[in-house]
Amino acid sequence: MSWLLLPNLATRVQTSTHGHLFTLVSMATITELKFAVKETLESRGVLGQLRARMRAEVFSALDDQRESRPPLSHENLLINELIREYLEFNKYRYTASVLTAESGQPEAPLDRQFLANELKVAEDASCKSVPLLYGLVSHIMNSGDNQGKVFLQSSSLPAGTNTSSVVPGPDT
Repeated sequence: MSWLLLPNLATRVQTSTHGHLFTLVSMATITELKFAVKETLESRGVLGQLRARMRAEVFSALDDQRESRPPLSHENLLINELIREYLEFNKYRYTASVLTAESGQPEAPLDRQFLANELKVAEDASCKSVPLLYGLVSHIMNSGDNQGKVFLQSSSLPAGTNTSSVVPGPDT
């Protein structure tokens, strides 16, 4: 008789006289085994990824392929890319994969310099280590000319967007 130790779980292995695995007798209950596996997966960061991947697969399965998605507007392409860059920077990879699948965003990320050029953003070297969205938010928070507020002008909404569903701001 010999002992095989697994993380958080002691298991006794019985072998035959020829050294072959004969039977496995666990000293732990199924509940303890589930707890040990869950704890190990959580500590490795795998459990969250599995849950997010499962959500992405559920969204994909529920996505009605017969229902045509409106074409991805240029503005939505840029906005989605800003969000994807932010999500990936913060290690929300599976959330980013759901965004990509649901929005119709291209699988390959847009080149950062292309994105910056489209947004008319100039960056210094220190800014390139964080997502563009951080710089944009910082710029908005630190500038403004209307009582410390940034004046937003109307933008073009994607085709098929109902303007009555747009929530008005506090000044309207």
